Amino acid sequence: MRMNDELINLAKLLKDRLQIIADHEFRDKDSNAHLESLKKISEAIEDKHQSLKKTLDPRLRHYLTNMSYEKALKHIENSINN
Repeated sequence: MRMNDELINLAKLLKDRLQIIADHEFRDKDSNAHLESLKKISEAIEDKHQSLKKTLDPRLRHYLTNMSYEKALKHIENSINN
């Protein structure tokens, strides 16, 4: 898979995580399921990060290592659009 495709997949995971966080109705209705969804998406992001770690640029690697996921998403979007 090309690196750009990998970054698009990573960006999707990051966006999905933000959607889960923003879903207050889901959280209020079933906080345990909400937390489980958040854990699963976070694990998927970490797995993707680890699989790409050696090929990521240093700034993106830094954002992911420090779990600065919104910054990582913006960085990916800027990289893809430029």
